[in-house]
Amino acid sequence: MKHKLGSTEELIKSRLQESARLKEEILDSIETVKIIAKIAEVIIEAYRKGKKVILFGNGGSAADAQHIAAELVGKYYLERAPLPAIALTVNTSSLTAIGNDYSFAQVFVKQLEALGEAGDVAIGISTSGNSENVLKALKAAKEKGLITIGFTGKKGGKLKDLVDYCLHIPSDDTPRIQEGHITVGHIICEIVERELFGPDEKKEV
Repeated sequence: MKHKLGSTEELIKSRLQESARLKEEILDSIETVKIIAKIAEVIIEAYRKGKKVILFGNGGSAADAQHIAAELVGKYYLERAPLPAIALTVNTSSLTAIGNDYSFAQVFVKQLEALGEAGDVAIGISTSGNSENVLKALKAAKEKGLITIGFTGKKGGKLKDLVDYCLHIPSDDTPRIQEGHITVGHIICEIVERELFGPDEKKEV
């Protein structure tokens, strides 16, 4: 059944309002603002020690992991040296081999065990906080001495008690949570870049 134009426009307005309200809620939460600043600080310190950032998630969270890694490796605003960041979702041969030979629950943990080193930063992204493959990789990261960060939703699932630092987006709606994650991811990338490479200056892309 097709939407009438009026109802489609109302849907558009409603979703934009929901997204805007969520970001206002994040803005108004002193606790959330502080955890965003702390996560940026942890990443900056890791980079100053010659370490790297490893990101992983499923579906839209996989896209967010890749997006954030790209901003760090390439640039956000400033022309500067690349920062080492890896998304564990980009090697389809590894993903399919591990999934086929072991299980889907192992697709991140095997890569994390191979690539992660003590002092690196592992960022697991899960809107529910209960994605088994994300949780297993975060557990492995802690065992190897990585700093663990979780991006999740309002409730946080099992992830919230597993990581060193947890970003909660105050929503139970998956699309809104994902919008919050990438907004915060962009802010963190800007802070990291500014602190490591220079002035708070926007340059044309």
